[in-house]
Amino acid sequence: MNKKKVTIKDVAEKAGLSITSVSQILNGNTQRFSEKSIKKVQAVQEELKYVPDFFAQRMVTKKSHLVGVLVPDISNPFFAQLFLGIQDILTQQGYVALLYNMSDDQKQESHYVEELIRRGVDGLIIASSSFSDQSIYQALQAQNLPMIVMDQKTETDLVDAVQTDNFDGGRQAAVYLQKLGHQKVAVVLPEKATVNVRKRYEGFVSVYGNNILEVASELSTSGGQVAVKDIVKSDVTAIFAINDQIAFGLYMGLKEAGKKIPQDYSVIGFDDIGPCKYVTPALTTIAQPTFELGQEAAKMLIKRLIEPKKEPEEKMLPVKLVQRFSVTPLK
Repeated sequence: MNKKKVTIKDVAEKAGLSITSVSQILNGNTQRFSEKSIKKVQAVQEELKYVPDFFAQRMVTKKSHLVGVLVPDISNPFFAQLFLGIQDILTQQGYVALLYNMSDDQKQESHYVEELIRRGVDGLIIASSSFSDQSIYQALQAQNLPMIVMDQKTETDLVDAVQTDNFDGGRQAAVYLQKLGHQKVAVVLPEKATVNVRKRYEGFVSVYGNNILEVASELSTSGGQVAVKDIVKSDVTAIFAINDQIAFGLYMGLKEAGKKIPQDYSVIGFDDIGPCKYVTPALTTIAQPTFELGQEAAKMLIKRLIEPKKEPEEKMLPVKLVQRFSVTPLK
């Protein structure tokens, strides 16, 4: 025989309060209730193991406590760590994160944004690079739905954004290589670079000028691997991989070409994802505070939900050079 489902009426009767009062307390509207009543309801809820009906709660609060999170590539450890930071804060605040992998597909992104709006999310955190499509922004505005743009600041200043100092990261990488005597250098990056990637490149160029070999590559290990064929034809001594996954691809490609790191080529990456410590040699890279970046985005969204009419905010987090063993000074 199935056990009878506990209802809010059961909680109200046990607590000696009205159903309306119990509903308000369980939904966080506790201002007009005594501490004794609040604790009584909480104790009865725990005793009876009452789980509020999601859809009934939503009708009362007008909130789903769902947040959509859009990333371009969850297989990249950077975005996995980013999501963990987002989830850390959202969970503390009673929200559930819905993760969508966009694969840098603008049409797919538009579809998922529309789907998330249909499902009634309270807000969006967007780390997907194709968010230049103004139709998405317009759809969000039409629904009065708050969103945070992560590390992909667009041309509009009408949304909140949190990002890392990509320009300074590129500059730090260049200063380090130049200090070690590397004058002929290559940068491996996509032909159609996203805003944050372009900033890294610009920071690097601010030190070396235009005397740089640019090698086109996808933001992936396979992209880095393919880029090696152009690098070995040149006389460069050091390579700046615009992200760590490209750097790992360079490791593979250079090994296949019979070259060694750092004896033949010094390599520096960007992101400081987990595997950087475990490849041989351990990768020198520019570290982003990835987990904290996710936390800040979630905090910013919660703040926006509380204060929907506040001025748009932009926050920049610092990056730092992590020296390991993939870069060597020229003799």
